[in-house]
Amino acid sequence: MSTAAIIVTLSSIVLAALLALLMIPVLVWLERRIAGLIQDRMGPNRTNIGGFRLGGVIQSFADVIKLVFKEEYYPGHIKTGRWLYILAPTIMFVSALLAFMTIPFADNLVVGDESFRIQALPVEYGILWFLAIGSIGIIGIIFGGWLSHNKYSLLGSQRASSQMLGYELPLGLSVVAMIITYQTIDFNAMVTWQSGTVLGFLPAWGFIVQPLAALIFIITIFAETNRAPFNVAEGESEIVSGHMTEFSAMKFAMYFMGEYIAMNTASAVVITMFFGGYQLPWLSTEDLGNHFTLVVIGLMIVLPVIVYFIIKWMKKNNSVRPTVSTDGGRVFEAKVLSYALIGMTVILELIGVYLLSVPKGSLEANLTITVLQVGIFVVKLMVFNIFFIVVRWTLPRFRYDQVQSLGWNYLLPLALVNIIITAVIVVGVS
Repeated sequence: MSTAAIIVTLSSIVLAALLALLMIPVLVWLERRIAGLIQDRMGPNRTNIGGFRLGGVIQSFADVIKLVFKEEYYPGHIKTGRWLYILAPTIMFVSALLAFMTIPFADNLVVGDESFRIQALPVEYGILWFLAIGSIGIIGIIFGGWLSHNKYSLLGSQRASSQMLGYELPLGLSVVAMIITYQTIDFNAMVTWQSGTVLGFLPAWGFIVQPLAALIFIITIFAETNRAPFNVAEGESEIVSGHMTEFSAMKFAMYFMGEYIAMNTASAVVITMFFGGYQLPWLSTEDLGNHFTLVVIGLMIVLPVIVYFIIKWMKKNNSVRPTVSTDGGRVFEAKVLSYALIGMTVILELIGVYLLSVPKGSLEANLTITVLQVGIFVVKLMVFNIFFIVVRWTLPRFRYDQVQSLGWNYLLPLALVNIIITAVIVVGVS
């Protein structure tokens, strides 16, 4: 293995770990702030380190510290299988994390005569890996409910397992329709396919080509991640907290973090299969390379504008009415972060000036396009995560019978009909 291959592989693994793990406190923060916005109240904005609140993100790190140092409690009635009881939340956490590893964050990076995948696990069967590894997470929920020896926990795990059966089938069938359309099971090839156009002007994104499959997949992925309105496995109003009732401290935290990683993974798969992945509409990787100078100029124009609005938003949210408080720490934080953002912008603008002299197809140009595509992927990922959160705080939880009826009576027949229509069209066109 060459030095370039080792560097790219390690960088992809680190990037995947960062996007999966560091996204947890960010998603917890987004959950609270968006919930506060929808409910017309403030989210967390008090916890700070040396006066720095970072908009409330510090509260998420405070929660981590609390859970790490909280006393581990094991219910006295759990006599057998305690090691599996401890292992259960880890199974869910690890399965969600591993399912994220085959997501491509950018197109293949060309270094000399070699081409490298920007994936932590560079395989060509990404969708099969996601379906297989992602399904293992339910074992952690079943073990958690069964080994808790609690009737409410057992009921929650049974709900989760039956819900998985009801929604895995339409989810898998919607994926089959996309495989027929894309003629591949490789995530990166799916994204490359979507770089084209439909009818000459529409981007060939999956949700435009296969709107029904996209709708079915998004609904079923909500159910697979046990997010509202499908969180019947932890329905607090009927079964306390479902399969997590007897878990505390880090064992509870593993379930909690596993849910957010699963949501992040689901968002990544949705944007990869249906929303062009790391691609911009009408701009393939080849187009970015051929118009590299224009791309750099565009970035140099857009970046200061984005930073300006971030600083404006930050100053607005850090302002405090004098009649309520004289907290000068917020003003100091806004000033320091503003200078930091301006300094980073100046550095990036100087890098942009240097890149204007770089020839197309050079290593610097290829690396710049890769970084740009990673940024595009992250933006899309955050947008769909926000969609997940908005749905949770907008729709009420479905009744258990409604959940099952939707999966078996509606989504499954629609998924079967969609496969037949897709197969007929693909065979007819070819």
